[in-house]
Amino acid sequence: MNRRHEAAAQDGAWGRLIHRRTLLKGAGAMALATGLPRAAAAANALPMSAPIHIGTVGLKVRDAERVSRWYQTAVGLRELSRDGAVIRLGAGDVPLLTLTQQEGLLLASRGEAGLFHTAFLLPSRQDLARWIDMAIDEEVPVDGVADHLVSEAIYLTDPEGNGVEIYADTPQETWQWRGGQVEMATDPLDVEGILGTLGPIRLPWTGAPAGTVVGHVHLKVGEAERAARWWVDTLGFDPVRSRGQAVFLSTGGYHHHIAVNEWMSAGAGRRSEGATGLDFVELRRSGGGAPGRWTDDWGTEIRIV
Repeated sequence: MNRRHEAAAQDGAWGRLIHRRTLLKGAGAMALATGLPRAAAAANALPMSAPIHIGTVGLKVRDAERVSRWYQTAVGLRELSRDGAVIRLGAGDVPLLTLTQQEGLLLASRGEAGLFHTAFLLPSRQDLARWIDMAIDEEVPVDGVADHLVSEAIYLTDPEGNGVEIYADTPQETWQWRGGQVEMATDPLDVEGILGTLGPIRLPWTGAPAGTVVGHVHLKVGEAERAARWWVDTLGFDPVRSRGQAVFLSTGGYHHHIAVNEWMSAGAGRRSEGATGLDFVELRRSGGGAPGRWTDDWGTEIRIV
């Protein structure tokens, strides 16, 4: 199973939407909603109020300048600082992504353990609408789109093959929990309904707004159940969803801060140090506590600050 299957790609629908919006804009039309938008709700406290949540993600790259430009253009991050071969990107003044250029790296293979995607959570559904509006105008290549019930998501791939998700959460009060498991799905995404939240006055996308965070990180592992046990036993995460060789975990009742799957990487061992891809995942404790550093069975470095 690959990201296109997991994300309910709908490539044809996305292409038709681009074509239709081009025609409509040429005619001066603005409204595209096909139904009533989801009810507005107060901003979710999760995932950042959870006891442990994602801080930043580090990537090892072959061309930091090229990859940085892509994240600035396609995701809307901005450069916060650089130090030699290291470029730090974020939203507002909050760092979210660290790119470290290393010479001689090989592009990681699809079947290798490592990063499945870094998921950038926008503050609201309207922010997601602005991002989609920009992506259609700029013809940003999209791998897939999906309504996961707890979130609405768009999937991309960066220039060195790292998966990226752009998403907005649905209101927390609509999430359905049964026996400690959250209901999730991979349903068609109502792109036009999301765009309908823009209203008659179209405010342009000006980059990832303040409040954008890394909501979750999805990892490729050799054995999902074993990886999930490590997150439970080592860091105290709760398993909140299991399906199709994947386990979703969180703290504090979020739908997931971490996911592990073996869809492309079943049986994979520790990944090569000389390949591009995931460098580290940095977690943060909401209530403070001692920092720590661990490495899982597949070579992923996990830091808590």
